[in-house]
Amino acid sequence: MSQFDLNVATRASQSALLPVVLIATSINEARPTPVINIVYQDTALLQDGEKAIVQLVAGSKSVFGTTEVINELTAHFPFLTGKDAKVEAEWLSQLDSLTTLDFKALDPILQRIDSHLLLRSFLVGYSLSTPDIAVWGALRGNRVAAAALKKGSLVNFTRWYRFLEELCPWTNAAVESMNAVAKEKKVAKAKEGASYDIALKGTENGVPSGYLHIGHAKAALLNDYFAHEKYNGTLLLRFDDTNPSNEKQEFEDAIIEDLALMGIKPNKMTYTSDYFDELYDYCIKIIKQGDAYADDTDKETMQKQRWDGIPSGRREMAAEESLAHLEDMKSGSAEGLRWCIRAKISADCPNKAMRDPVIYRCNPAAHHRTGDKWNIYPTYDFACPIVDSMEGVTHALRTIEYRDRNPQYQWMLDTLKLRNVQVWDFARMNFIKTLLSKRKLTKLVETGAVWGWDDPRFPTIRGIRRRGMTIPALREFILKQGPSKNVTNFDWALIWATNKKYIDPVAGRHTTIYTKDAVKTTVTGGPSAPYSEEKPLHAKNAAVGNKKVIYSSSILLEQEDVKSFKPDEEITLMNWGNAFIRKISTNAETGIITNLEVELNPTGDVKKTEKKVTWLAEEGQDLIPVELVDFDHLLNKDALTEDDVLEDCLNKHTEFRDVGVADCNVANLKENDIIQFDRKGYYRVDRAYSPGSPAVFFNIPSGKTK
Repeated sequence: MSQFDLNVATRASQSALLPVVLIATSINEARPTPVINIVYQDTALLQDGEKAIVQLVAGSKSVFGTTEVINELTAHFPFLTGKDAKVEAEWLSQLDSLTTLDFKALDPILQRIDSHLLLRSFLVGYSLSTPDIAVWGALRGNRVAAAALKKGSLVNFTRWYRFLEELCPWTNAAVESMNAVAKEKKVAKAKEGASYDIALKGTENGVPSGYLHIGHAKAALLNDYFAHEKYNGTLLLRFDDTNPSNEKQEFEDAIIEDLALMGIKPNKMTYTSDYFDELYDYCIKIIKQGDAYADDTDKETMQKQRWDGIPSGRREMAAEESLAHLEDMKSGSAEGLRWCIRAKISADCPNKAMRDPVIYRCNPAAHHRTGDKWNIYPTYDFACPIVDSMEGVTHALRTIEYRDRNPQYQWMLDTLKLRNVQVWDFARMNFIKTLLSKRKLTKLVETGAVWGWDDPRFPTIRGIRRRGMTIPALREFILKQGPSKNVTNFDWALIWATNKKYIDPVAGRHTTIYTKDAVKTTVTGGPSAPYSEEKPLHAKNAAVGNKKVIYSSSILLEQEDVKSFKPDEEITLMNWGNAFIRKISTNAETGIITNLEVELNPTGDVKKTEKKVTWLAEEGQDLIPVELVDFDHLLNKDALTEDDVLEDCLNKHTEFRDVGVADCNVANLKENDIIQFDRKGYYRVDRAYSPGSPAVFFNIPSGKTK
């Protein structure tokens, strides 16, 4: 039971409410079970307390007011305090000023925050603290601050705001759960670009269920949106573990972890295996009703009969005989293995999903949760509607590949006289040259055609994250598509362009030179000895930090750049200055340029040169060996047809590696850091540098088509 009650008047200013709500939510998120019960009241003021909009009740003690409640909470739960109490108090004292909707009054405050964050990631100290969450909440609820954020002119403020949004994925869910109470404020930012008005009936306490597969992020995010943001309902995550031969704990773990990465937190997690006893009883019931029968028709014949609309020879078997065969199946005997149970719906319905589908089959393999208790298991199509109804699911959101099976879903509910469930189907998000079939993806993993489920060529959450996709970009792109039923094949360039918006403002800039035929270059008029200068990692965002740039009279240039040079031509050495080409030495046999001599021109105008090239000093720094990896689509055609053979449609060469050296600062990068190599693009660190082992970088598409 919660130890505290937080009463919130949701019709009050969001800017004043959110600091308290988010602090309380952060405390709940940090504990195994919530200790603060947040009670949303659809009112402008609470009944107790003069002009009070928030109230904390702790036993017999009541505290009113935004700052007062925050102070009381942090006194009881100090894990977000202790950095610098005086500075923290100063920030919290400014919360009232952040609620103003007067831009002239708010702008100087935002400018101060922007300046304060110039060289900082957090408002106080070096880790997340109460002021970060409270100030973020005040600004999140202020529409004037939101407008300033969209302009992007306050670079440090914007970077900090987005960073906290990704660091604390529960923030937006907390905001929208409060919005659901205040009906006039329930339009969430994630709704932009798509209509979510799909008229779900009776959604005051809707419980959409999520049928999650690896890579099926759209279903998860839409279920999460309707459950937590639009209808203030409950999100149920259920694992359909009805086939022990295919169940793997690693898949369940991956789904849970990937949901967390996307900021999705199901209210409840269950397994179909939790209901095996009840499902078995329903199987007996449906047989006794005469609505199901046992069948030992071999698989190939059954498929042909269903396709041709021919009834099985066992269709009119007596219920007692079918029940006897069910017992054989339950025992796992050789006789039982021959049989299955089929629903008696129709033999020749135009919708082939209705042609007596199998609802129970025998499989003596041990189940990873129930062990050897069962030798028979329900099919998904039988179990799903029953468990949906039993668990109180009111709305099942399903992708349209289930559309033909929706009448079958309804038949199960009607035949077994179970509570009805409203179904809404939406188009799955398809991408060109992309496999989304779990069966085909599994085949590629098992045959070694790819590295694993996190292969950066895979459309799994882990795959695209390993390629460099950020979670905020993924959420934005998917939620903008909405729950439309229209089937669309997207180009990957669209989602990568969304991703670029998030990584470009914070990706530090570095330099790398391909080592193949790299050209040793002598710089005359340059430094007599190597020296270094501190330069910003990002020309437009000083908060990203600084890097050390080494200048020397001996530098490296790339062969492809040098091949385009002409004697006495003026070029620009990026981030240094202009130079004239004075001498080009070429291997007469190979045509490879081996040496170059350039003369610095300190007065040259970089705006007037046609060629601007990257370079690296050979002396004065330890150049870091790197591998730059790029990828192509796995498929060589936009979409597979039923007649296509998978192996014939796979690109033979989809991985491209280049070897190079990079500036000394690259030695400090960590796995998952995202940077930009000048003139080469954005990259994610897949393996950080260690002595004797080069750093490995995966190219992140920018959204531009090649």
